[in-house]
Amino acid sequence: MRIISGKYRGLKLAEFDGSDVRPTADRVKESLFNVLFGRVVGARVLDLFCGSGNLGIECLSRGAEIVHFNDISPASINVLKKNLARLKNERNYKIINLDYSVCLSRTDGYDLIFIDPPYQLEIGIEALKIIGAGNLLNDGGVVVFERDRSFDGEIKGLIKTDERKYGKTYLTFFERA
Repeated sequence: MRIISGKYRGLKLAEFDGSDVRPTADRVKESLFNVLFGRVVGARVLDLFCGSGNLGIECLSRGAEIVHFNDISPASINVLKKNLARLKNERNYKIINLDYSVCLSRTDGYDLIFIDPPYQLEIGIEALKIIGAGNLLNDGGVVVFERDRSFDGEIKGLIKTDERKYGKTYLTFFERA
């Protein structure tokens, strides 16, 4: 796992031992940021289920204004902190260690939100519903939902604008309705 572009390009990130945590693959991440081209510089970003911080650190590398990293897992927060320590003089981030629903109830005003929960849980749909019902996403902002199957259905307050498949990974993009 590495940073693909920007000021931290090539930086190798610490990873989790075992297979319990599934970081976004470099190939998928590269395609994702090609889709998001032009939306990251100056953006306020929420990496809701951040794990190692892979996606949020990529945003910092590409010029995001600020990234909020959230994860409920102490093990994830520890790996995140190791990765953030590798970013010399970087201060444009905040670490949050809360349940996703509590985090979403205490924040707002993002240009980019990543939802990449454990695939076996349905909490990503619940997170989308909270985002759609609130003022969490700025006008012109994008929510990226990653999971192992296509998204069918509707989320009140959000519009599905695109969906891409990369191997077993689906990325679904939403904007405000």
